[in-house]
Amino acid sequence: MLGIGSVVDGKYKILNKIGQGGMSIVYLAMNEKANKQWAIKEVRKDGVQDNVVFQQGLVAETEILKNLNHKCLPSIVDIIESDDRFLIVMDYIEGNSLNTLLEEAGAQPQEKVIAWGKELCDVLGYLHHCNPPIIYRDMKPSNIMLKPDGTLTLIDFGAAREYKQHRKEDTISLGTEGYAAPEQFGGKGQTDARTDIYTLGATLYHLVTNRYPCQPPDYVIGPITEVDPSLSPGLEEIILKCTRRDPRERYQSCDELYYALEHYDEQDIKYKKAQKVKLGIFIFFLLATIAGGITTAYGHAMEMQVRGQTYESYVADAVTKTTADEILDTYRDAISLAPEREEAYMAMLNTMLEDGYLDEGEDKYLRFVLAAVSENGSTNEANFETNRQGYSDFAYELGKAYWYNYCLIDSETGTYKEQREHNLAARWFERVVDSDEAKGKEKYANAQVYAKMGGYYSRLGVIDKAGDAEVNYSTYLFDLMELYQGQESNTVTRLYLNKEIIYQIATCANYYAAEGVERELLEQTMEAIEEEVKNAASDAMNQEIFAEQLEKIVQYADTAKKSIVSAYGAVGGKYPARD
Repeated sequence: MLGIGSVVDGKYKILNKIGQGGMSIVYLAMNEKANKQWAIKEVRKDGVQDNVVFQQGLVAETEILKNLNHKCLPSIVDIIESDDRFLIVMDYIEGNSLNTLLEEAGAQPQEKVIAWGKELCDVLGYLHHCNPPIIYRDMKPSNIMLKPDGTLTLIDFGAAREYKQHRKEDTISLGTEGYAAPEQFGGKGQTDARTDIYTLGATLYHLVTNRYPCQPPDYVIGPITEVDPSLSPGLEEIILKCTRRDPRERYQSCDELYYALEHYDEQDIKYKKAQKVKLGIFIFFLLATIAGGITTAYGHAMEMQVRGQTYESYVADAVTKTTADEILDTYRDAISLAPEREEAYMAMLNTMLEDGYLDEGEDKYLRFVLAAVSENGSTNEANFETNRQGYSDFAYELGKAYWYNYCLIDSETGTYKEQREHNLAARWFERVVDSDEAKGKEKYANAQVYAKMGGYYSRLGVIDKAGDAEVNYSTYLFDLMELYQGQESNTVTRLYLNKEIIYQIATCANYYAAEGVERELLEQTMEAIEEEVKNAASDAMNQEIFAEQLEKIVQYADTAKKSIVSAYGAVGGKYPARD
């Protein structure tokens, strides 16, 4: 154990012990120079009974967390290893776990639990959209911290893992009994995003009932209204769907679950009764039509004609609505009728971008619409893919939106905070690159550039568990230069590519020198880009439209020249040494 008052690594003074688990102790520490508190998790090597599980948990928690950035996740700032222990320095999360809250105050109010559920959907959705996706696997009240400002932080990534696309099942089964999904116990397939949806459903059950999920003798999560009849049947149905034993019967994404929680009241009994009445009226007229002697073929033709007309009327009617929510809902209704057509998707995205931003709420809504299951059992996106041309066009526009327009909303001020989603953008650009319909077109060349850059952003500088770099800096540079020499993209993309190449030279020249990249190649590339940028700047219109990009390129170019001199030496190159 660390002694109270002792100093770790010359800067972290141990104040007191704040927690203890089976294999670790957590201390509160103070960095007196920075006047900031941290949590230090001590894991002793001599206390490890299962070395494989220990290594997986420790590596997962440190390697995963240090590469993540989300308001509901703690950050790891330091890892200190000695002969007998590991010390992991991370954010100190002030507050109490939701498990402590349950013990002290009992079942939590339904509206509060639903709000927490949406917040947890957001952070799980962030993890699932990482590249590769991260599956948390251990959602439960004791792993959720409630901070004094009312927000949540998800802790303890010891059971988390990266999703392996071609693996049939997990190597090691981890999770907490009662909350864990059936597939976490092995032999039932690999854990994926739907596993986290199960554990979140079990957690919501516990929070709203204060009953431990999966109690004997049945070991199943039952209806919450059996515990408290005043609870919403809509929320009950959501929790039951989350915790289906078959992953295919659960919500298929956190975006879909988020939307369901946002509209839980629509699933209550009154809503269902109203829907049944509507369905009865529809069936009555359908039977009356059939009874009128319309043939199957003629009826099918008429159905398709009316379906098309209704789709067109929804799209046309959307622009007459007064609020953004009404407009988006109208487009969603059109998509539910004909998910294979692109017009409503495009119009929906354009509506979201009217203010210049694609914010968090719009993003979740859009993802839900794409992930929604159509009448034929496929998702809207799967149906949309049958229209390859329209799908490619939409993928390109959505990729641009994530690259240039995605923003978070500051919870305190309500203002937008820029946060580019380059990884997610790259996935949509890759759909364009994979499309035969896009080849030979300008957008195909543009998509190649963005897909390549976005695909590298999350992997540069990352070291795998064997100690090897996932991607060499020079490999990325050569790919960028190949795009620079061989593709015909528009002016915006061309300038972005120029800026990216010069930025990489400015920040990674030392890596290039170590990896054997010739100095002459860097200098020739710099000269070619500077000449191209000079020509672009000479056009008054371009200079006005792309002034910011051009200014950054000029700034990076000066830094890049200094970096080349620093990495390769002051003698032997075209650039003189400068102070």
